[in-house]
Amino acid sequence: MDTGTARRTDGIEETAAPGRQERGRGVLEGAFALLDALRRNGDEAGVTELALACGVPKGSVHRLLDQLVGVGAVERRGNRYRVGPQLYRLGQAWEPHPGLRPAARLPLQRLRATTGASVVLAVLREDMAITVSSVPGDLEPLLPVRDGIAFHLDTAAGKALRGHRRGGAVFDREDVMEGVCCASLPVRAPDGRTVAALAGMVPAGRGLDALAQAVAEAGAAITRTLARGGGRRRPVPPAAPVL
Repeated sequence: MDTGTARRTDGIEETAAPGRQERGRGVLEGAFALLDALRRNGDEAGVTELALACGVPKGSVHRLLDQLVGVGAVERRGNRYRVGPQLYRLGQAWEPHPGLRPAARLPLQRLRATTGASVVLAVLREDMAITVSSVPGDLEPLLPVRDGIAFHLDTAAGKALRGHRRGGAVFDREDVMEGVCCASLPVRAPDGRTVAALAGMVPAGRGLDALAQAVAEAGAAITRTLARGGGRRRPVPPAAPVL
């Protein structure tokens, strides 16, 4: 009878435990649900708030949080919790397209400096757009821009990501939010594929044609850097052992 025990070639027995695998998957799902709840909260949260947000018993939430604190994914301050530095470091390693974020860093800063716009670089993931790089502009605090924000594709940036039929810039003249206008264009890889959308957002009343031209120039700069391979990160040498 198969008891779930297997023998490795080195003679050591291993036990395959389907029930344990299912429990492990449940623990991972619960941990990620807590992390997502902390992200959506945007600040510190308590055990009771997180349990209600995730539909997980308070005892389980407390145990999961203790484990997440132990690996640096969550920070604890008294009875409150927030996303920790280790999760931030891991998130910074994600590249939606090789070299995209490093290639965009300087063009986004220049676009902000020349236009005063709040600038976002967004990529398409499933049916949402996700901001992967951003620079706050004159719209703060009316419309804060942050990395990691997901939004629907009915925005100017979302339409640019999907492929604007008429070509050129996509304009938003207070269509989504009163007092906010936007110009967005796709950012292309050297082979012509759309890999992101770049958007500049300004207070209503400002001319959008000049903004669109500046956005186009910034997008072209990103494409040129990608073509040179200048946006690719160099391998990080292994850390020296601590003695």
